[in-house]
Amino acid sequence: MKQCDLSHLPIGCAVPWSPYGLYLKERPSFTLDPLFHAGAYYVQDSSAMFVGWVFRQVLSRFFGIAAQTSSSESLPSHEALRVLDLCAAPGGKTTDLASSLRETLGGDFILVSNEVIRSRASVLADNVAVWGDPNVVVTSSDPSEFGKLRSFFDIMVADVPCSGEGMFRKSENAVKMWSEDNVALCASRQRRIVADAWDALSPGGVLIYSTCTFNDDENDRNVSWIAENLGGEILSFDMPFDGPQPTECGFLLHPDRVRGEGQYCAAIRKNGGGEASAATGRRDSSEGVSMFDRNGEIYALPDYVASVMPSIGKKLNVLSAGVHAFTVKGKDRIPCADLCLSALLDPDDFPQVELPRADALHFLHKDTLTLHDAPAGYVVVTYGSLPLGFVKNLGNRANNLHPASRRILMNIE
Repeated sequence: MKQCDLSHLPIGCAVPWSPYGLYLKERPSFTLDPLFHAGAYYVQDSSAMFVGWVFRQVLSRFFGIAAQTSSSESLPSHEALRVLDLCAAPGGKTTDLASSLRETLGGDFILVSNEVIRSRASVLADNVAVWGDPNVVVTSSDPSEFGKLRSFFDIMVADVPCSGEGMFRKSENAVKMWSEDNVALCASRQRRIVADAWDALSPGGVLIYSTCTFNDDENDRNVSWIAENLGGEILSFDMPFDGPQPTECGFLLHPDRVRGEGQYCAAIRKNGGGEASAATGRRDSSEGVSMFDRNGEIYALPDYVASVMPSIGKKLNVLSAGVHAFTVKGKDRIPCADLCLSALLDPDDFPQVELPRADALHFLHKDTLTLHDAPAGYVVVTYGSLPLGFVKNLGNRANNLHPASRRILMNIE
């Protein structure tokens, strides 16, 4: 989450397994909250956040980057940690992973967030842009394409498509779609997905496998199959809170035991890792930024991300990388909305104007604004001190540069 005041939300207690998660006492209208559009928070089921807990346990145990860790069993051989979110849409787990990586590593990571279905991948790319972390790369490739990036990733998260038994309580369609044949089909597809991408995981790297279903065929039996047939060690973790149930290979979250829907998660360490090494802890990142001009579209990429993009781009269909910063038209460089929402935005680069809530909603509705006291030219409009987007102030009016694809469609009055 970006640092801001969320006291206007009906916040309840914290989610036990997430340092970022908060339960809501009721569901507000997120569409009418400007901070939601500013990427201040992401809304997802609390059980889905358990994957983030397992991810942080893996970071602590194997990559030595948690403050309480004095030693680690393995460290990446390259300059920064490389993580893959293989089945990422719409983006909830990606935002969780990115938050954990940013907090513990600064800029010393790359997170590739993938979705094979193009329509869902577009939603993923938009959510990643709003979240604003420039070290996240969005791709839309079949898992088999990742296998060509041999030993590239240190951690792979696979929240695989499943029969959806964990959604029965909230989705009648999930109940209608269920059958024994569909369970068998899903189990087979899940094995294929992991097997196709397995070569992309480095020796000693960790696969975090998850579903939102309950049956053993898609959960424990698949995890056992992966370990036995692909070569890995099933990991175990101490459970410091009530609710998640240990299974033979992982953990199961059931709606009658947790405040959330159904979720399963397990972790497998790929065979072939090295000996124990000293922990690095968080490094101070002197992260630079490289600028690229692609036919008049200017993109800004953190230097490490830019250095590995040639390898990624040769194998994968890349939808977005870094930040779409400017569009060049003649002598004018027009700032892009993604720059405004990104962590790469320097607050000194553009004048800023704080909007009241009503004006912020009009901006997000893509209405014309009038900023009487603002300087002429490109201006960042903010709400709650968080950037919402750009306008070009002409004095008598301000041209609204909010993307049409993100505009609020509902009545804001």
